[in-house]
Amino acid sequence: MNAACLSAAPSRASWHRIRQTLRLGLRSLWLHRLRSLLTVLGIVCGVCSVIAMLAIGEGASYEAQEQIKNLGSQNIILRSVKPPEDRKVSERATQSFVLEYGLTHTDLRRIRATIPGVTVIVPARVIRKYAWNLTRRVDCEVVGTVPWYPEIRSHTVAVGRFFTDLDMQARANVCVVEAELVPLLFPLELPLGRQIRIGSRYYRVIGVMAPQVERRSRESEPAAVNPAATPQAERPRIYIPLETARIRYGETLIRQRSGTLEAERVALHEVIVQVHRLEEVTPVAESIRPLLEHGHDKRDFEIVVPWQLLRRAERTKQLFNVVLGSIAAISLLVGGIGIMNIMLASVTERTREIGIRRALGARRRDIVLQFLVETVLLSASGGLLGILLGAAIPFAVTQWAGMKTIITWWSPALAFGISALVGVVFGLYPALRAARMDPVEALRHE
Repeated sequence: MNAACLSAAPSRASWHRIRQTLRLGLRSLWLHRLRSLLTVLGIVCGVCSVIAMLAIGEGASYEAQEQIKNLGSQNIILRSVKPPEDRKVSERATQSFVLEYGLTHTDLRRIRATIPGVTVIVPARVIRKYAWNLTRRVDCEVVGTVPWYPEIRSHTVAVGRFFTDLDMQARANVCVVEAELVPLLFPLELPLGRQIRIGSRYYRVIGVMAPQVERRSRESEPAAVNPAATPQAERPRIYIPLETARIRYGETLIRQRSGTLEAERVALHEVIVQVHRLEEVTPVAESIRPLLEHGHDKRDFEIVVPWQLLRRAERTKQLFNVVLGSIAAISLLVGGIGIMNIMLASVTERTREIGIRRALGARRRDIVLQFLVETVLLSASGGLLGILLGAAIPFAVTQWAGMKTIITWWSPALAFGISALVGVVFGLYPALRAARMDPVEALRHE
């Protein structure tokens, strides 16, 4: 019984000493409220910047990765690219009056016949046209493709259906529109079953694509049919059967520029090649490149491998987080220097108080603990306020600027931990300096 009481007495005494030290630290900070608030602001800004910058960076990285995932990790995308004008191309264009380049149906047959591991091939043509509904007109992209295009590109039909093989064989005048096009052409009615005019032809709307959370970039249209007058990513798409597009619009595109006519023949603007297994993506892409180079006398194509882009985006995300975190950590460093400056000034101001406490029996570790408690209280309170403000800024950015932001669970914990560590590190030197004071000299201080 006596042994238990003796062991409990020191613990109660130490707990009482800690409570007294906390009370003394809070009282000291409250006596200098304005100075404490200004000191805390440095930590608040540092913690806030860490959370906000990491959230914005995480959101931007997420958008980029989602756009790449929409392309398909097992897909290889081949695109037609207008070659740079050289002497041979200029002479050929002058003789035939038509510049011919890009992917062809022969390329598709060669890939299917010679490259193992290819399971699905999706060709597509992209033509820029105006879509009309009575007096409403929208500048859009008409995509001629195959019925299995949505499955390969991870797109879904929200209302109605996509066109089928029967529509392809019949070369039917049917179309599927993107959700962004509906309020522009059909603001007061449902689009299903309605007719829209593209050029001189009318097409019946049989489906509406589901809206995508992240608007993708229009990667399939080459520069030749993508004038810079309208931003490429802002034009909605209309999907029609590939055979219908070939019969209605042909393979020759004629544009008028500066009083002259330019004619270009492109069989296919985009071809998506899907392989069976993910590990076959890179070998198949490396096999396709020499095959296309052998069949083309000029570099009028490009190969995009979304899987490689996704891995590159993940590495970029890690580097981006490190850079943003380092920049934001500088703010915490500045806040820590401010804490050290204030605590050194506080030690000078409270020299006589330190001497009195030492004369009354306070040990050096009691003085160190007193000043460390004050610095940790400053940094911890600044960390909590910074977390609240850091969580509010990404929300405001998302609401007002429309940018996606993501606050991960570890960013507030990391920011708060660093702020507490800053308080300990930058408060240790002032605390040790106060503890090393000679009590007699401290009592003489005026």
